[in-house]
Amino acid sequence: MTKEDQILSALEEVIDPEVGVNIVDLGLVYNVTISKEDTATIEMTLTIPECPLADTIISDVKKAAASVPGVRKVEVQLVWEPKWTPARMNDHAREQIRANQTLV
Repeated sequence: MTKEDQILSALEEVIDPEVGVNIVDLGLVYNVTISKEDTATIEMTLTIPECPLADTIISDVKKAAASVPGVRKVEVQLVWEPKWTPARMNDHAREQIRANQTLV
């Protein structure tokens, strides 16, 4: 497993608090790279630009990526293009959202 894959796996633990689904399944993570200096750069978006919990999510992303052995530094780049839409979610995210809605 590559370090990028390990980081993606760690990011599956970061839950979007408003949706209740992890950011990887939601399709919010666009790209993960690791430099020769072991800096992880995570290119991601949020469901909406004015997300009130953006700082919390970014902090959680940094902690999760930093937990991967060998990662020395984490940079998060928020991008707004391409715009996130529900079409970016995987089937697992859709199932979780449906399950969460039936519990309400």
